[in-house]
Amino acid sequence: MKNTFLVLSLLMGFQFHLLAQIEAGIELKEIMSGNSFIGHQPFDIKWSVDGNSIFYSKDTDSTDYAQIYEYSLKSKETTLIGLDQRNGLNYYANSSLLLNNNELYYFDSKSKQRISVIDSRDQKSELQHVNNNQKVYFRQNNNLFSYAYSTGKLKQVTNFEMKSKNNEEKNDYYSKEESVLFDYYKDQQKLKNLPKKEDFAISLNDKNLNSIQISPNEEFIVYRTSDKSKDKFTKVPHYIAKDGYTQIENARAKVGTKTLTDIELNIYNISKDSIYRLDFSFLNGIRKRPAYQNEYGFTGELENDKILVIHEVDFSKSGNFALISIKSQDNKDRWLAIYDFKAKKLKEIEHQHNEAWIGGPGISGWNFIKGNMGWINEYQVYFQSEESGYSHLYLYDMKSNSTKALTSGDFEIHNVELSKSRKHLFITANKTHPGNRDFYKLDISTKELTPLLSKDGNHEVTLSPDEKWMAVRYSYKNKPWEVYIAPLKENAVLTQITTSTKDSFKNTKWIEPELITFTSKDGKNINARVYKPAESNGNKAAVIFVHGAGYLQNAHNWWSSYYREYMFHNLLVEKGYTVLDIDYRASEGYGREHRTDIYREMGGLDLSDNIDGRSYLIKEHGIDPEKVGIYGGSYGGFITLMALLKHPGVFACGGALRSVTDWAHYNHEYTSNILNTPELDSMAYRKSSPIYYADGLQDRLILFHGMIDDNVQYQDVIRLNQRFIELGKTNWNLVSYPFERHSFKSTSSWTDEYSRLLKMFDEELLGK
Repeated sequence: MKNTFLVLSLLMGFQFHLLAQIEAGIELKEIMSGNSFIGHQPFDIKWSVDGNSIFYSKDTDSTDYAQIYEYSLKSKETTLIGLDQRNGLNYYANSSLLLNNNELYYFDSKSKQRISVIDSRDQKSELQHVNNNQKVYFRQNNNLFSYAYSTGKLKQVTNFEMKSKNNEEKNDYYSKEESVLFDYYKDQQKLKNLPKKEDFAISLNDKNLNSIQISPNEEFIVYRTSDKSKDKFTKVPHYIAKDGYTQIENARAKVGTKTLTDIELNIYNISKDSIYRLDFSFLNGIRKRPAYQNEYGFTGELENDKILVIHEVDFSKSGNFALISIKSQDNKDRWLAIYDFKAKKLKEIEHQHNEAWIGGPGISGWNFIKGNMGWINEYQVYFQSEESGYSHLYLYDMKSNSTKALTSGDFEIHNVELSKSRKHLFITANKTHPGNRDFYKLDISTKELTPLLSKDGNHEVTLSPDEKWMAVRYSYKNKPWEVYIAPLKENAVLTQITTSTKDSFKNTKWIEPELITFTSKDGKNINARVYKPAESNGNKAAVIFVHGAGYLQNAHNWWSSYYREYMFHNLLVEKGYTVLDIDYRASEGYGREHRTDIYREMGGLDLSDNIDGRSYLIKEHGIDPEKVGIYGGSYGGFITLMALLKHPGVFACGGALRSVTDWAHYNHEYTSNILNTPELDSMAYRKSSPIYYADGLQDRLILFHGMIDDNVQYQDVIRLNQRFIELGKTNWNLVSYPFERHSFKSTSSWTDEYSRLLKMFDEELLGK
């Protein structure tokens, strides 16, 4: 009993000691409660069908579902939509029939009621409209169905069978001879060969049916198939469970262990009951060997075609053509092709190659995302490319067989939407500054770019059905997201319609961090945000924050997704610290070269940018070289580890949150882009993984990790833990959180984590 009392006393004393160090002003526990302290901000903006109302959602502290609000443009009043009223909401969706939670329904314009067409437990998806929205096709389980709005007729259109290759008819010697000798088998075969339109079976041969699409003229069905996955899952133990036993959860595969198989694109001619698969072996560079393989003694072309990901197609309005996006699963190539259904011809119109990896805004580094692309008219398509070094819009013309740039410059196009007139593209870009997201109207014929919204910050725009109004989710550096409206015109002025922040948040004067640029060791301009204390309050100490994800932007003019960290940085400034938040190499928003400068060496230029940031603080802000700490989460935790392990003595201490310690244990989709795979490029993994530099630890380190993190898994930090033990390292601690995943949920966990982080900075940088 005495021992228990002693332990409790020590724990309570430790917590009191931590909290006592936080001076009056910003309270750590309050800001670590996140949006419960700030106020929940609106999201998921939609217009009503008539364009007279805007709907938006907000999370709450008291419910596990979001609340929905309606704002009337006429009355300028906001109404909370009750749970019993939600089914009656008529969102604008550019269609007459809608699909939600396996229910197909429409809204009766006269009665203003939601009319259910089909409501069953069978899974429904892939809603497609044809015949001027008078007919709808949808996927139910593994087949395509149609519903005619005028007649109410429901029809099954396809008959896919999950037939195994093992069950196919035998074609050996004995089977052939039986068919030759006996007329009975000949007659049976003739019956089988008779066409049966209503139940024409399409065998999938035990493959996955990835998608089903029907052409707008209802003549062709395009479907994608792939072999079933044989991925080896990782395991995530849950050490605390209701039954008292450890529970095991399956999680994602490790890089290089995923089953990589071609996605095949098949065409079903409905009237002829014929099926054929498109052949992509003609694509330019489909056997080009990645350059890095030369370092391992492999030269010349590949022996086989690259494994491909083929995306869902985009049909032209007539349905005579399909625009197809293809990516190679070695991440080096992207092709665009057009298929002519009548001529049965497939033509490559665009080939993008990058010896690092294909990616960028509107293109995507995720192979299963096709990017921004579509038909402008029957013979012209738009798409994005990094050919110029920045992600820009291009137009391909089928008649002239030519491609031209629609936008250009040292900025990037992030979002694209074709106008109803098909004469303009509405685009979101960072033209005025890398840290802004502005909204423009692009004239396709003249290439004139008209600014609609261009003040500092981020504008997320949802256009009204008549394209006369903009509903805008806007935020600024120290002002969280709110909903605004504005007429669709040049340099429009925003009118705010929501106020979501609480008094607890508004009562504090939050810093507007200054956007600055410093020069890296290789002469590149690196953007960052700096938080500065008043001269009278400065303590000559600094903290560098390293954002996560790698390909993410945080040195920007809008409300950060790292809002707890933003408020924590305000707390640090209140205590006299200077804080620097860097968009290091690999961050989003700065073009192709900045994006790919970490290829085959994570912890190279991305790390040196942070070290150069330290030099900037010392030179420009008079920071004591002995008083600089570093911290970050996920990729930021990885950089923190590499900083302390590869460059001991540069930083006085570091906090590594949910850190990758060995890239060979991370997921395939992200890691194979940058480092290829461990089997094919082991040098890149050894060069890039902190665990191989563990012997370099000299400065104080705290590791923080959620034990049920299914993204960067707890195994990562445990393996590094063992290396430190074997190497005799003692100046480190591991803090584990049994109920937390990659993104913490509990205020108590956030508070514990940042209390320990703050205590370390105070001790190591201020000597407290």
